[in-house]
Amino acid sequence: MGTVDVEAEWFLVAKMRAFVEAQDPSAKEADNFTLRRFLRARDLDTEKGSSLFLKYLKWRRQEVPNGFISESEIQNELPQRKVCMQGFDKVGRPIVVGFAAKHDYSKRNMDELKRFVAYFLDKACARMPSGQEKFICIADFKGWGYSHCDIRAYVAALEVMQNYYPERLGKVLLISVPQIFMKTWKVVYPFIDKNTKEKFIFVDDKKLQETLLVDIDQSQLPDIYGGKLPLVPIENA
Repeated sequence: MGTVDVEAEWFLVAKMRAFVEAQDPSAKEADNFTLRRFLRARDLDTEKGSSLFLKYLKWRRQEVPNGFISESEIQNELPQRKVCMQGFDKVGRPIVVGFAAKHDYSKRNMDELKRFVAYFLDKACARMPSGQEKFICIADFKGWGYSHCDIRAYVAALEVMQNYYPERLGKVLLISVPQIFMKTWKVVYPFIDKNTKEKFIFVDDKKLQETLLVDIDQSQLPDIYGGKLPLVPIENA
């Protein structure tokens, strides 16, 4: 998405608001920044942005009727301890750390997995300081092998993030990635929308800490990567 006149962008948000509120009165509860994220996700096309947002409202009512996902709804996912959250990067984005090798394919239920993705994304959004709309993710593939490969789960997680949490992802740093993962990446890559593809960055193992420290101060970096903060499981974050 190229540089856009701020005034013109807010005009489009107002236009989008009028349309979505007429279609779904619950849209009145959404602030302008939320509408702008959905608009930006569709390259400022108000029709497409509105369609995406209305789909989100319907999804939220159906899948998150209480306004949040409870731990009791994701009992198979939480014990795997595959997502942690602690600290902020240099621009105030919450840091989410995911461990790909801790995903248990044998215990995966697709509906529960989608609820888990919504759960940790809600947690990340709740930690964003005022004025910040994105989070940063460290995706750790240490120990990942074909037994951990779950393409359907990866695509489902992408769809939840792209359709219902657009413009929330700031950057993904993929670390300790084994060569065998690249075959899986080639299958998953086409499912990533064009605005998101550039946010995935593969980190050279030899420059791991150096690369992480570009975005994250040592005081905020997880201790397993040479920083100062202990990792906190997502449910305790």
